[in-house]
Amino acid sequence: MPAKSKKIRIIFFIYWILLLYIIAALVWWFIALSRQNEQMTSFKLQDLKKDDLQYQQKAAVIDKEKKRKTAQYIGEGSIFFLLIAAGAIFVYRAVNRELKLSRQQQNFMMAITHELKTPIAVAKLNLETLQLRKLEESQQQRLIQNTLQEANRLNALCNNMLVSSQIEAGGYRLTYEEIDISDLVRSCLNDFVTRFPQRKLQSQIAEELFVKGDTMLLQIAINNLVDNALKYSLKENKVTINLSAHKNVVEIQVADEGPGISDLEKKKVFEKFYRAGNEATRLAKGTGLGLYLTSKIIQAHHGEIYIKDNDPKGSIFIIQLKQLV
Repeated sequence: MPAKSKKIRIIFFIYWILLLYIIAALVWWFIALSRQNEQMTSFKLQDLKKDDLQYQQKAAVIDKEKKRKTAQYIGEGSIFFLLIAAGAIFVYRAVNRELKLSRQQQNFMMAITHELKTPIAVAKLNLETLQLRKLEESQQQRLIQNTLQEANRLNALCNNMLVSSQIEAGGYRLTYEEIDISDLVRSCLNDFVTRFPQRKLQSQIAEELFVKGDTMLLQIAINNLVDNALKYSLKENKVTINLSAHKNVVEIQVADEGPGISDLEKKKVFEKFYRAGNEATRLAKGTGLGLYLTSKIIQAHHGEIYIKDNDPKGSIFIIQLKQLV
Protein backbone atom coordinates (compact mmCIF):
# COMPACT_ATOMS: atom_id res chain seq x y z
CA MET A 1 0.00 0.00 0.00
CA PRO A 2 1.48 3.43 -0.92
CA ALA A 3 2.50 5.62 2.03
CA LYS A 4 0.11 8.39 0.96
CA SER A 5 -2.90 6.03 0.78
CA LYS A 6 -1.99 4.55 4.17
CA LYS A 7 -1.77 8.04 5.68
CA ILE A 8 -5.17 8.98 4.26
CA ARG A 9 -6.71 5.78 5.66
CA ILE A 10 -5.30 6.60 9.12
CA ILE A 11 -6.71 10.15 8.91
CA PHE A 12 -10.13 8.81 7.93
CA PHE A 13 -9.99 6.28 10.79
CA ILE A 14 -9.20 9.03 13.31
CA TYR A 15 -11.96 11.17 11.77
CA TRP A 16 -14.59 8.45 12.27
CA ILE A 17 -13.37 7.72 15.82
CA LEU A 18 -13.67 11.42 16.75
CA LEU A 19 -17.09 11.65 15.13
CA LEU A 20 -18.36 8.60 17.05
CA TYR A 21 -16.89 10.02 20.26
CA ILE A 22 -18.71 13.34 19.75
CA ILE A 23 -22.02 11.56 19.06
CA ALA A 24 -21.51 9.29 22.10
CA ALA A 25 -20.76 12.36 24.26
CA LEU A 26 -23.93 14.02 22.98
CA VAL A 27 -26.02 10.95 23.85
CA TRP A 28 -24.37 10.73 27.30
CA TRP A 29 -25.08 14.44 27.85
CA PHE A 30 -28.75 13.91 27.01
CA ILE A 31 -29.08 10.87 29.29
CA ALA A 32 -27.32 12.66 32.16
CA LEU A 33 -29.53 15.75 31.91
CA SER A 34 -32.66 13.60 31.66
CA ARG A 35 -31.71 11.72 34.82
CA GLN A 36 -30.92 14.99 36.57
CA ASN A 37 -34.30 16.32 35.51
CA GLU A 38 -36.00 13.19 36.86
CA GLN A 39 -34.17 13.51 40.19
CA MET A 40 -34.93 17.22 40.55
CA THR A 41 -38.59 16.55 39.82
CA SER A 42 -38.63 13.74 42.39
CA PHE A 43 -37.01 15.97 45.06
CA LYS A 44 -39.50 18.78 44.40
CA LEU A 45 -42.46 16.38 44.66
CA GLN A 46 -41.09 14.97 47.93
CA ASP A 47 -40.90 18.48 49.38
CA LEU A 48 -44.61 18.98 48.79
CA LYS A 49 -47.02 18.21 51.57
CA LYS A 50 -49.71 15.84 50.42
CA ASP A 51 -52.29 17.41 52.79
CA ASP A 52 -51.71 20.79 51.11
CA LEU A 53 -54.89 21.96 49.35
CA GLN A 54 -52.81 23.13 46.37
CA TYR A 55 -50.82 19.88 46.15
CA GLN A 56 -52.26 18.84 42.77
CA GLN A 57 -51.69 22.27 41.26
CA LYS A 58 -48.08 22.44 42.52
CA ALA A 59 -47.41 18.89 41.34
CA ALA A 60 -48.84 19.75 37.92
CA VAL A 61 -46.53 22.80 37.71
CA ILE A 62 -43.52 20.64 38.63
CA ASP A 63 -44.51 18.01 36.05
CA LYS A 64 -45.01 20.72 33.42
CA GLU A 65 -41.54 22.10 34.16
CA LYS A 66 -40.11 18.58 33.84
CA LYS A 67 -41.73 18.11 30.42
CA ARG A 68 -40.53 21.56 29.32
CA LYS A 69 -36.94 20.76 30.23
CA THR A 70 -37.19 17.35 28.57
CA ALA A 71 -38.44 19.03 25.39
CA GLN A 72 -35.63 21.58 25.72
CA TYR A 73 -33.01 18.84 26.00
CA ILE A 74 -34.49 16.95 23.05
CA GLY A 75 -34.60 20.12 20.94
CA GLU A 76 -31.08 21.23 21.80
CA GLY A 77 -29.75 17.70 21.36
CA SER A 78 -31.45 17.35 17.99
CA ILE A 79 -30.05 20.67 16.79
CA PHE A 80 -26.54 19.75 17.94
CA PHE A 81 -26.86 16.32 16.31
CA LEU A 82 -28.06 17.82 13.02
CA LEU A 83 -25.22 20.36 13.06
CA ILE A 84 -22.67 17.62 13.78
CA ALA A 85 -24.15 15.39 11.06
CA ALA A 86 -24.22 18.25 8.53
CA GLY A 87 -20.63 19.18 9.38
CA ALA A 88 -19.50 15.56 9.16
CA ILE A 89 -21.17 15.09 5.78
CA PHE A 90 -19.70 18.36 4.49
CA VAL A 91 -16.18 17.45 5.65
CA TYR A 92 -16.48 13.92 4.30
CA ARG A 93 -17.66 15.11 0.87
CA ALA A 94 -15.06 17.88 0.75
CA VAL A 95 -12.23 15.47 1.60
CA ASN A 96 -13.53 12.90 -0.88
CA ARG A 97 -13.78 15.59 -3.56
CA GLU A 98 -10.21 16.72 -2.87
CA LEU A 99 -8.96 13.12 -2.90
CA LYS A 100 -10.74 12.48 -6.19
CA LEU A 101 -9.26 15.66 -7.68
CA SER A 102 -5.84 14.70 -6.35
CA ARG A 103 -6.08 11.25 -7.96
CA GLN A 104 -7.25 12.80 -11.23
CA GLN A 105 -4.40 15.32 -11.18
CA GLN A 106 -1.92 12.55 -10.44
CA ASN A 107 -3.29 10.51 -13.35
CA PHE A 108 -3.18 13.65 -15.49
CA MET A 109 0.47 14.27 -14.64
CA MET A 110 1.33 10.66 -15.50
CA ALA A 111 -0.61 10.91 -18.76
CA ILE A 112 0.79 14.31 -19.70
CA THR A 113 4.33 13.10 -19.04
CA HIS A 114 3.76 10.17 -21.38
CA GLU A 115 1.98 12.33 -23.94
CA LEU A 116 4.84 14.83 -23.99
CA LYS A 117 7.69 12.33 -24.01
CA THR A 118 6.28 10.09 -26.74
CA PRO A 119 6.12 12.62 -29.63
CA ILE A 120 9.46 14.11 -28.59
CA ALA A 121 11.09 10.66 -28.54
CA VAL A 122 9.56 9.69 -31.90
CA ALA A 123 10.56 12.98 -33.55
CA LYS A 124 14.10 12.69 -32.14
CA LEU A 125 14.44 9.10 -33.38
CA ASN A 126 13.16 10.01 -36.85
CA LEU A 127 15.52 12.98 -37.15
CA GLU A 128 18.49 10.92 -35.97
CA THR A 129 17.61 8.25 -38.54
CA LEU A 130 17.48 10.86 -41.29
CA GLN A 131 20.79 12.28 -40.12
CA LEU A 132 22.71 9.03 -39.81
CA ARG A 133 21.33 6.94 -42.64
CA LYS A 134 20.95 7.45 -46.37
CA LEU A 135 17.36 6.56 -47.08
CA GLU A 136 15.30 6.42 -50.23
CA GLU A 137 13.01 9.33 -50.98
CA SER A 138 9.86 7.39 -50.02
CA GLN A 139 11.39 6.36 -46.67
CA GLN A 140 12.46 9.93 -45.98
CA GLN A 141 9.00 11.26 -46.72
CA ARG A 142 7.43 8.64 -44.47
CA LEU A 143 9.70 9.61 -41.57
CA ILE A 144 9.08 13.31 -42.17
CA GLN A 145 5.33 12.71 -42.30
CA ASN A 146 5.49 10.74 -39.06
CA THR A 147 7.51 13.51 -37.39
CA LEU A 148 4.97 16.13 -38.51
CA GLN A 149 2.15 14.04 -37.08
CA GLU A 150 3.89 13.88 -33.71
CA ALA A 151 4.62 17.62 -33.84
CA ASN A 152 0.94 18.33 -34.59
CA ARG A 153 -0.08 16.06 -31.73
CA LEU A 154 2.28 17.92 -29.39
CA ASN A 155 0.96 21.27 -30.62
CA ALA A 156 -2.67 20.20 -30.06
CA LEU A 157 -1.82 19.01 -26.55
CA CYS A 158 -0.13 22.31 -25.69
CA ASN A 159 -3.09 24.26 -27.11
CA ASN A 160 -5.53 22.27 -24.98
CA MET A 161 -3.51 22.90 -21.84
CA LEU A 162 -2.96 26.61 -22.48
CA VAL A 163 -6.51 27.45 -23.58
CA SER A 164 -8.00 25.37 -20.75
CA SER A 165 -5.97 27.24 -18.12
CA GLN A 166 -6.76 30.61 -19.72
CA ILE A 167 -10.50 29.95 -19.85
CA GLU A 168 -10.55 28.76 -16.23
CA ALA A 169 -8.60 31.82 -15.07
CA GLY A 170 -10.87 34.11 -17.09
CA GLY A 171 -7.88 35.35 -19.05
CA TYR A 172 -9.14 34.34 -22.49
CA ARG A 173 -11.47 36.74 -24.27
CA LEU A 174 -13.47 35.25 -27.08
CA THR A 175 -13.31 37.04 -30.42
CA TYR A 176 -16.79 36.77 -31.89
CA GLU A 177 -16.97 36.94 -35.65
CA GLU A 178 -19.03 35.51 -38.47
CA ILE A 179 -17.63 32.07 -39.30
CA ASP A 180 -18.30 29.85 -42.28
CA ILE A 181 -18.60 26.68 -40.20
CA SER A 182 -18.79 24.59 -43.38
CA ASP A 183 -15.29 25.71 -44.39
CA LEU A 184 -14.00 25.30 -40.84
CA VAL A 185 -15.25 21.70 -40.51
CA ARG A 186 -13.92 20.85 -43.98
CA SER A 187 -10.53 22.37 -43.10
CA CYS A 188 -10.34 20.32 -39.88
CA LEU A 189 -11.32 17.17 -41.76
CA ASN A 190 -8.71 17.74 -44.49
CA ASP A 191 -6.05 18.20 -41.85
CA PHE A 192 -6.89 14.80 -40.30
CA VAL A 193 -7.00 13.15 -43.74
CA THR A 194 -3.50 14.46 -44.38
CA ARG A 195 -2.22 13.40 -40.96
CA PHE A 196 -3.90 9.97 -40.98
CA PRO A 197 -4.14 8.83 -44.63
CA GLN A 198 -4.62 5.21 -43.52
CA ARG A 199 -7.76 5.97 -41.49
CA LYS A 200 -11.31 5.85 -42.86
CA LEU A 201 -12.73 9.36 -42.58
CA GLN A 202 -16.13 10.04 -44.14
CA SER A 203 -18.08 13.26 -44.20
CA GLN A 204 -21.29 14.92 -45.24
CA ILE A 205 -20.94 18.68 -44.98
CA ALA A 206 -23.72 21.10 -45.85
CA GLU A 207 -22.54 24.21 -47.69
CA GLU A 208 -22.54 27.85 -46.57
CA LEU A 209 -23.59 27.47 -42.95
CA PHE A 210 -22.59 30.37 -40.72
CA VAL A 211 -22.29 30.82 -36.96
CA LYS A 212 -20.96 33.54 -34.70
CA GLY A 213 -17.98 32.61 -32.57
CA ASP A 214 -14.25 32.34 -32.02
CA THR A 215 -12.60 30.58 -34.96
CA MET A 216 -9.63 29.20 -33.03
CA LEU A 217 -11.74 27.82 -30.17
CA LEU A 218 -14.28 26.18 -32.46
CA GLN A 219 -11.44 24.65 -34.47
CA ILE A 220 -9.97 23.23 -31.24
CA ALA A 221 -13.40 21.84 -30.26
CA ILE A 222 -13.93 20.10 -33.62
CA ASN A 223 -10.36 18.78 -33.69
CA ASN A 224 -10.73 17.38 -30.19
CA LEU A 225 -13.87 15.46 -31.14
CA VAL A 226 -12.35 14.01 -34.32
CA ASP A 227 -9.12 13.17 -32.52
CA ASN A 228 -11.11 11.50 -29.73
CA ALA A 229 -13.08 9.44 -32.27
CA LEU A 230 -9.89 8.26 -33.96
CA LYS A 231 -8.25 7.54 -30.62
CA TYR A 232 -11.00 5.24 -29.39
CA SER A 233 -11.63 3.44 -32.71
CA LEU A 234 -9.72 0.63 -34.34
CA LYS A 235 -7.75 1.51 -37.46
CA GLU A 236 -10.18 -0.37 -39.70
CA ASN A 237 -13.24 1.42 -38.24
CA LYS A 238 -14.59 4.51 -39.92
CA VAL A 239 -15.14 7.93 -38.38
CA THR A 240 -17.93 10.06 -39.81
CA ILE A 241 -18.25 13.84 -39.61
CA ASN A 242 -21.60 15.34 -40.53
CA LEU A 243 -22.59 19.00 -40.66
CA SER A 244 -26.22 20.02 -41.12
CA ALA A 245 -28.72 22.69 -40.10
CA HIS A 246 -32.37 22.62 -39.10
CA LYS A 247 -34.60 25.19 -37.38
CA ASN A 248 -31.77 27.77 -37.30
CA VAL A 249 -29.50 25.34 -35.42
CA VAL A 250 -26.19 24.14 -36.87
CA GLU A 251 -25.39 20.58 -35.84
CA ILE A 252 -21.96 18.94 -36.00
CA GLN A 253 -21.89 15.18 -35.50
CA VAL A 254 -18.72 13.14 -35.03
CA ALA A 255 -19.49 9.42 -35.00
CA ASP A 256 -17.11 6.57 -34.25
CA GLU A 257 -17.37 2.79 -34.15
CA GLY A 258 -15.46 2.32 -30.91
CA PRO A 259 -16.51 0.55 -27.71
CA GLY A 260 -19.09 3.22 -26.89
CA ILE A 261 -19.75 5.10 -23.66
CA SER A 262 -22.06 3.89 -20.92
CA ASP A 263 -25.00 6.06 -19.84
CA LEU A 264 -23.31 6.55 -16.47
CA GLU A 265 -20.20 8.06 -18.10
CA LYS A 266 -21.88 10.15 -20.80
CA LYS A 267 -21.79 13.29 -18.62
CA LYS A 268 -18.65 12.41 -16.68
CA VAL A 269 -16.46 12.42 -19.81
CA PHE A 270 -16.86 16.21 -19.96
CA GLU A 271 -15.38 16.61 -16.47
CA LYS A 272 -11.82 17.87 -16.10
CA PHE A 273 -9.18 15.10 -16.10
CA TYR A 274 -11.88 12.41 -16.42
CA ARG A 275 -11.14 9.53 -18.76
CA ALA A 276 -13.53 6.68 -19.43
CA GLY A 277 -12.48 3.22 -18.33
CA ASN A 278 -10.03 1.93 -15.76
CA GLU A 279 -6.77 3.85 -15.28
CA ALA A 280 -4.75 0.65 -15.01
CA THR A 281 -6.13 -1.07 -18.11
CA ARG A 282 -6.81 1.92 -20.41
CA LEU A 283 -4.88 1.73 -23.67
CA ALA A 284 -6.01 4.90 -25.46
CA LYS A 285 -3.75 7.92 -25.19
CA GLY A 286 -5.01 11.13 -23.69
CA THR A 287 -4.97 13.50 -20.72
CA GLY A 288 -8.66 13.98 -19.93
CA LEU A 289 -8.58 17.63 -21.05
CA GLY A 290 -9.87 17.41 -24.64
CA LEU A 291 -13.57 16.78 -24.01
CA TYR A 292 -13.57 19.04 -20.94
CA LEU A 293 -12.16 21.90 -23.00
CA THR A 294 -14.55 21.19 -25.87
CA SER A 295 -17.49 21.36 -23.46
CA LYS A 296 -16.25 24.69 -22.04
CA ILE A 297 -15.81 26.11 -25.55
CA ILE A 298 -19.34 25.15 -26.62
CA GLN A 299 -20.78 26.56 -23.38
CA ALA A 300 -18.94 29.82 -24.04
CA HIS A 301 -20.66 29.92 -27.46
CA HIS A 302 -24.07 29.34 -25.80
CA GLY A 303 -24.36 26.01 -27.57
CA GLU A 304 -24.95 22.44 -26.45
CA ILE A 305 -22.86 19.30 -26.60
CA TYR A 306 -24.05 15.81 -25.79
CA ILE A 307 -23.49 12.15 -26.65
CA LYS A 308 -25.74 9.46 -28.02
CA ASP A 309 -25.11 5.85 -28.95
CA ASN A 310 -24.08 4.96 -32.48
CA ASP A 311 -25.81 2.03 -34.17
CA PRO A 312 -24.66 -0.76 -34.03
CA LYS A 313 -21.71 0.32 -31.86
CA GLY A 314 -19.75 3.39 -30.90
CA SER A 315 -20.68 6.92 -29.93
CA ILE A 316 -21.87 10.09 -31.62
CA PHE A 317 -20.74 13.44 -30.21
CA ILE A 318 -23.13 16.23 -31.18
CA ILE A 319 -22.49 19.96 -31.09
CA GLN A 320 -25.38 22.38 -31.61
CA LEU A 321 -24.80 26.08 -32.31
CA LYS A 322 -27.15 28.90 -33.26
CA GLN A 323 -27.10 29.51 -37.00
CA LEU A 324 -26.62 32.94 -38.50
CA VAL A 325 -29.28 33.55 -41.14
